[in-house]
Amino acid sequence: MARITCDFFSEALQCSTSMTVILPQPNSQIGVSTNLKQHKKHPTIYLLHGLSDDHTIWTRFTSIERYASAMGWAIVMPAAGRSFYTDMEHGYDFYKFVSEEVPTLAQSFFPLSDKREENFIAGLSMGGYGAFKVAMRNPEKFAAAASMSGSVDINERLPAFPRDFKYIFGDRPILGSDDDLYHLASSIGEKVPKLYQCCGTEDHNYDANVRFRDHAIRAGVDLTFSDGPGGHDWGYWDKHIQDVLTFFEQQL
Repeated sequence: MARITCDFFSEALQCSTSMTVILPQPNSQIGVSTNLKQHKKHPTIYLLHGLSDDHTIWTRFTSIERYASAMGWAIVMPAAGRSFYTDMEHGYDFYKFVSEEVPTLAQSFFPLSDKREENFIAGLSMGGYGAFKVAMRNPEKFAAAASMSGSVDINERLPAFPRDFKYIFGDRPILGSDDDLYHLASSIGEKVPKLYQCCGTEDHNYDANVRFRDHAIRAGVDLTFSDGPGGHDWGYWDKHIQDVLTFFEQQL
C-alpha cells in the first residue's frame, strides 16, 4: 500500500486542509498481504473520524492500512473537525466538503472509481453519524455505508455538546430535518444504500443504536446490525473495521 498525506485547498471551506489516502500497491513486501483487484480504478471507502480526531487517526490507532492491503481497497480519510459533518450555521460547510468536494477531488487526484457500486462510506461515533447521513442523502453515489458506535440520534446528543451544537446548528430544528437520521430513514426507505451498523454493548451510544436499528428496519431500510461486548474505544473499532470491510466486499 501507499499512504499519502494530501494537502489541498478546499473551495467549500475556503481554506487549506488535508486528507490521508491509502492506495493499493502490488508488492512482495515481507509480512504484507496484498490483493490488487482487477479494476481500472480502485474501489474506495471514505472513512470518517470521530469528534476529537482528524484525518490521521485511523492510521495511528488501527491497522487499517494492513486490512485494506489484504482486500485491495483505496481508503480516503478527510479532516472535518468537530463539525458533525454538517454545513454549520456559524462555521463552515463540512457536509458539502465531505459529500461533494472530497470525492470529486480525490477521484481527480488518484485512480479512484466514480461508480456507485464501487464507492462506500463509513465512520466511527460522530463519523458514523456522518457516514449514514451522507449515504442517505446521496443514495446515487454510494452502494453501502457503515456506522461504528455511531451518534445516530443527533438530537439526543445535543445536551452533551451544547457549545459545538450551537455553532453547528444554531437555533434551527434538528428533528425532521435532513440532519436527522430518523427522518432520512423514513423519507427514502428502500432507496437507502445498504447499511451496516455495529456498537458495543458497554458503549454509551448502545441504546440509541438499538432504537435507530429498529426504526430503520421498520422504515424498510436494508440494515445489518451487529453488537457484542465492547466500549467506545479503539480496541473495539480496530477489531470491527475488519467486519465493515468484509461487509463492503460482499456488496462488490
